[in-house]
Amino acid sequence: MAKGRTFAKSRTQAKKTARTLWQRGNIAGLGTSRTYEDGLKLVSDWMRKNGGGALEQLSIKRARQYLAERATQVSQSTLDRDRQAIQALLQHTGKLGSDQTLKIIQAERQQNLQPRAYTPEQVHAIRERLAPHNALGLEIAQAGGLRTHELFTLARRDELTPDQRPADSEKFSARDDHSRYVVTGKGGLTREVSIPNELVARLEAVRLDEPRTIRDRGILYKQHYAVGGGQALSQAFSAASKAVLGYSTGIHGVRHSYAQQRHYEVQRLVGDPERTLRIVSQEMGHFRPEITQVYLR
Repeated sequence: MAKGRTFAKSRTQAKKTARTLWQRGNIAGLGTSRTYEDGLKLVSDWMRKNGGGALEQLSIKRARQYLAERATQVSQSTLDRDRQAIQALLQHTGKLGSDQTLKIIQAERQQNLQPRAYTPEQVHAIRERLAPHNALGLEIAQAGGLRTHELFTLARRDELTPDQRPADSEKFSARDDHSRYVVTGKGGLTREVSIPNELVARLEAVRLDEPRTIRDRGILYKQHYAVGGGQALSQAFSAASKAVLGYSTGIHGVRHSYAQQRHYEVQRLVGDPERTLRIVSQEMGHFRPEITQVYLR
């Protein structure tokens, strides 16, 4: 680094870079942008300590060095997120082509693969301790496999068009007593979800006269229904779970429950394990079936 030359703070560099990637369409959603920001901030810190200059000066060689060091410190999922953030940065700066990727590195730390799913009886007991709007949000999340922030984005099929993605003909099979709604989830993916008609009636009963804007974890959502979701629901769930069960694996454990139940149902219908995994992955809005595999433990 040249004598006397200074660079912006690591957080400032990372925030600016992540926002630029989002604005230019390199990142699908604002939530992903914030995740990339956290990862790039650590890269910038590392470059400062190792005389590497500004964040945008990161080379492919130094990116590999950083990831090799990071592989000794974090789990595979965290390492993969870091790699994806760096890959987007290198594509943005032209050091990687838009169709080029960084090689996947295996983390040395063993990932925590403890089961997270809740039984229906456990969810029922937790739900009994929640306020009505949060209880309804939990029921919908459980029945449709939704993330908590997706509850804020619930919309009717005629209000929001899902993204066009390949879909198996057995997607949402054996769910004749359900109706389709649309949510926007991780990575900005807008997808259909299937909700039992009994819950649909209760959901429509709390429909807002006019959509309202709500902020959750720094992100703005256009909400059509007065149903619990986001961080507030997550915190209420964890508190209720600890009170009832003595522990909490987090409300995301309910999404694990959905994956396992649907995997069982679809497997009985199609009989093909690989196809079953693909169908459940499509229902959950995962970009790769192997992500869904983690939910089945």
